Amino acid sequence: MPRLHHFTLDPYSRRMRLALNEYGAEAELRDEEPWAPSADLFQLNPAGTLPVFVEDDGGAVSGVEALSEYLEETRNGTGSLIQGNARDRAEVRRLVGWFDTKFYAEVAEPVLTEKVVRRFMPKELGGGSPEMTRVRKGLDLLKAHLDYVGRLADGRNWLAGDHLSLADLAGAAHLSAIDYIGDVPWADFPSAKAWFQRLKSRPCYRPLLTDSVRGMPASQSYTDLDF
Repeated sequence: MPRLHHFTLDPYSRRMRLALNEYGAEAELRDEEPWAPSADLFQLNPAGTLPVFVEDDGGAVSGVEALSEYLEETRNGTGSLIQGNARDRAEVRRLVGWFDTKFYAEVAEPVLTEKVVRRFMPKELGGGSPEMTRVRKGLDLLKAHLDYVGRLADGRNWLAGDHLSLADLAGAAHLSAIDYIGDVPWADFPSAKAWFQRLKSRPCYRPLLTDSVRGMPASQSYTDLDF
């Protein structure tokens, strides 16, 4: 069986899991610690970053965007996640880029690094108590992102248009990692919440509801479909 090397709360890994599930494709999950990449991971991807997808023949595909396109080309028997005309596909990719660059830099990286990653890193490598100034700034910027998601959801059936797309999975991957630690103020952003509830209720999302991180139980609302 193909395998996906991932970390539970890595947003990029979560997007690959959602995509594989939406395509109806199976893959064995191999846990990695991004703060301490294994030798095996470096053999598969010289950058030592996640996610990495390994086919049955041992061939590895790494790099989140390259892997997204690879899965779209090789696993989309049940339906495309980058569909429509050229402009439609460009909008899907634009929003994927929004979450993978802007949202990650402003929200996911500071919040997850400070509240999750530093918890597991040794002190000599930067581990220890979170730098709450970074966390507060990230969570403050999260509000503008939720407002933008809500405006997109109000004007379209899904974030990029009429159909569920990779843009929705990218948004859900990043937000769900923050949701795991209970830091998304959903009640203040009803349109974004309604969109996320729709996605959270899809079969592709179900396996993520059982996620757990050592010593860090999920927030109370994480598994609740009617949060």
